[in-house]
Amino acid sequence: MSASRLVLLALALTFTACGERPKLERLPASAVVLAFGDSLTFGTGAAEAESYPAQLESLIGRRVVRAGVPGEVTAQALERLPAALDEHAPRLLLLCIGGNDFLRRLGNAQAERNLRAMVQLAKSRGVSVLLIGTPEPGLLPSPPGFYAAVAKDLGVPYEEGVITEVLKDASLKSDPIHPNARGYRLIAERLAATLKKTGAL
Repeated sequence: MSASRLVLLALALTFTACGERPKLERLPASAVVLAFGDSLTFGTGAAEAESYPAQLESLIGRRVVRAGVPGEVTAQALERLPAALDEHAPRLLLLCIGGNDFLRRLGNAQAERNLRAMVQLAKSRGVSVLLIGTPEPGLLPSPPGFYAAVAKDLGVPYEEGVITEVLKDASLKSDPIHPNARGYRLIAERLAATLKKTGAL
């Protein structure tokens, strides 16, 4: 092989490696998706049919179980997750948790440990995971860096921005920390797009 072809091959491999993002297994039509988290998953601020899991279900044509508990912190979610996985036997876990840890100032190290344990638990049972970042309150709210670190370390796709975008837009909120129906619709649309991009649909 000529030197120029070797260089081109090396460049192609480099770009492929840089562009690699974690993929999800394709979801069969019969698959159950478990949307798991706190009030953002429950749909506080909108009717049940307007929650993001309900709207996502109609967008992706798969059953999406709404398993959100308002006020729940990551430690409680970690305790609850095994039974939820047993009950619903999902193929995919949509994990959106952490906001109440931030509001109660419980410490990011604890939230990260619990989040990491939840992702590992799901993966150990053969359940794919899509991680959804929740912003910390502040002048410029954004998800703490540990979400991206957990996603990278454990090889799961990560939707970083949509919750922050919604909570920065007053027209998409029902109160300072919860979306309204339009906000939940935007979350559902973004997650559906992410699922397509990662190969789940």
